[in-house]
Amino acid sequence: MGKLKITETVLRDAHQSLIATRMSMADMEPMLKPLDEVGFYSCEVWGGATFDACIRFLDEDPWERLRIIRKNMPNTKLQMLYRGQNMLGYRHYADDLVEYFVQKSVANGIDIIRIFDALNDIRNLETSIKAAKKEGAHAQCAISYTLSPVHNIEYFVKLAKSYEDAGADSICIKDMAALITPYAAQELVQELKKNIKVPVQLHTHYTSGLASMAIIKAVEAGVDIVDTAMSPLALGTSHAPTESIVAAFQGTPYDTGLDLDKLNVVRAHCAKLREKYLANGLLNPKVLGVDANTLLYQVPGGMLSNLISQLKQAGKEDQFEEVLKEVPRVREDSGFPPLVTPTSQIVGTQAVFNVIMGERYKMVTKEFKGLVRGEYGRTPAPIDPAFREKIIGDEKPIDCRPADLLEPEVEKMRAEVPAEYLEQEEDVLTWAMFPQVAPKFFEKRKNKKYGVDGEHADKKDMVHPV
Repeated sequence: MGKLKITETVLRDAHQSLIATRMSMADMEPMLKPLDEVGFYSCEVWGGATFDACIRFLDEDPWERLRIIRKNMPNTKLQMLYRGQNMLGYRHYADDLVEYFVQKSVANGIDIIRIFDALNDIRNLETSIKAAKKEGAHAQCAISYTLSPVHNIEYFVKLAKSYEDAGADSICIKDMAALITPYAAQELVQELKKNIKVPVQLHTHYTSGLASMAIIKAVEAGVDIVDTAMSPLALGTSHAPTESIVAAFQGTPYDTGLDLDKLNVVRAHCAKLREKYLANGLLNPKVLGVDANTLLYQVPGGMLSNLISQLKQAGKEDQFEEVLKEVPRVREDSGFPPLVTPTSQIVGTQAVFNVIMGERYKMVTKEFKGLVRGEYGRTPAPIDPAFREKIIGDEKPIDCRPADLLEPEVEKMRAEVPAEYLEQEEDVLTWAMFPQVAPKFFEKRKNKKYGVDGEHADKKDMVHPV
């Protein structure tokens, strides 16, 4: 039993969850120094979809954003979310590129790298763990938490032990779909604390309405750190409110020691941002409520809205319930993958096709084929060989670590970036992850630098989620 530590998410996951990652540097800057004075264990400030949103919608260099935050927050550990072999993009990248990205992230100010894989395939994390350790960063490995016949306490404990053996400095229970209940959180934390020696952190969302209760039971069970968000940008699809969690444990053996008056300075700025985002339409009041369907169908909030949108486009909105029932079936067929980027999109889209075509797997997406073939790694449960053959035909399944099939690509990427765009070494990594978006961003940046009036991101794009 000891003091509870807090990771504040307002600069990354809170706005990714509520306003599709559209918080600009201008909105962040006034709260950086006040945040630094609070005394958080860490602040999550980078990674996830922030990189994509910066160059696609905000015309901001994500590397410069990190440097500005680091300069203004010298006393707080800065944390990022990283998709292992997927880096911050949408495919698997070669090991040398992964190592280079980790090196540059740490050099620009990152202290803690939270590494996860959508399938919980440890082979997709090992290069990132080694790279983080080599650079002197804290490597936190995340369990993508989900529910299924194979995802039980024993599975999660075994996974956490394998992460610890691979060099993880701490373990995070990453409950991206808000599925963890208070007593499940208590039991899982108790078992993890019995079986591993490194600290345990809980990351959960408020979508199902259970987050604060889950945090209390996890803390009583011995969790070391929890993720929260400043109250004006908490709740709904975001996280439990920081100030409420701090207040809940005041005067107890778990007291965080954080000062509510200092938090109030940050809260006042976040309250103005909330009003601004509600007024300009970036913040939809719908995402601020509780959606218990998350527990019923185990479908994250963002995935629900995607399914509705796909059915609307096909003029089949009346088949929404059928699609929701089809999602678990597709998930079972494909080895029970946790529903998180990119598997949530892959499983959801295939479920939509199965329903609207009137025949299951009559049409199969390229991504679903890739998932079943093994292009994303090993699924939590084995896929039936007959089903695999039905989906991929005579294509050869991939049973090795997918990145083992990739040639080194740092030098290849460096050669691809036009010389007039290359202003910093980090631009090679931006180009590698977002080859379609990076050229437009680099062109705008160059125009700005030379006084040419570069157009800002199309305003109508600003309301579309990444």
